Amino acid sequence: MTPSARSARKGGLENEDLQDESRLERFYMAEDTKDGTAPGNPGSAPPESAAPASRPATPPPPAASAPAASTASPTPAPAAAPPAPAAPAAKPSAPAAASPAPSAPPAPIAKPAAPAAAKPATAPAAAAADLTRRGFFSWAAVAWVGFTAAIGGCTVAMGRFMFPNVLFEPPTLFKANRPEDYPAGVVDTRLVDEHGVWIVHDGGKIFALIAICTHLGCPPAWLAAQNKFKCPCHGSGYYKSGVNFEGPTPRPLERAKISVSPDDGRIVVDKGQKFQWELGQWDDPNSFIPG
Repeated sequence: MTPSARSARKGGLENEDLQDESRLERFYMAEDTKDGTAPGNPGSAPPESAAPASRPATPPPPAASAPAASTASPTPAPAAAPPAPAAPAAKPSAPAAASPAPSAPPAPIAKPAAPAAAKPATAPAAAAADLTRRGFFSWAAVAWVGFTAAIGGCTVAMGRFMFPNVLFEPPTLFKANRPEDYPAGVVDTRLVDEHGVWIVHDGGKIFALIAICTHLGCPPAWLAAQNKFKCPCHGSGYYKSGVNFEGPTPRPLERAKISVSPDDGRIVVDKGQKFQWELGQWDDPNSFIPG
């Protein structure tokens, strides 16, 4: 092989894969073996028994061996079958770039964790149940209090029904003093608060006037300075005889039945029987006694 072909072949190999150092090493060993065993090359040295331990990363320039080859034989020598190359003493370690490190296996995809809010979901439910329980007992207490109050009210009403109110009114029949105790022209007011009547001695007659205004039922008062009965509610006025003369009252005062008791000679008044002036009842003998 000519030097130019050798250089072209080497350059092609270098350009093909400059990083593959082991391939270049085998190429150099094969070429050296061919040069040492070619016929007609007296200046070539016998091949060494062992291959060098290691070769430089960059091969030496082939220009130095070119003159020797040209002087040895002008014509190219026939190529002989190269012997099997000897195994190198120490095979250089492959660079890190030549054999890429195996990539780490992909990490397993972690399963998504369960949401944190799903686990304590029972807490609000328990709280709601607790609140419901509390509310139930609160409403139960309110219901019991209401029920007790209702029962108590019914009991009181029943007792009130068993003992009803009784209006104790003064008796309509009662006794006053003797006729001589009432001088002429005098209006006696001693029985007004207890029995609601005036004993009047006027015009030779003694009669009992009921102290109720005929307008709306208010109790009139005797005004001795003005010599009249005056109603404080609406201003109705009555003479000593009981006849109305002012205010909204429509009629005179009413008289009660009066008589003298045969037992003790005292005046007996009966409010259960009344006499009205507008009906002409004041002339009834039971409406007065002689004075």
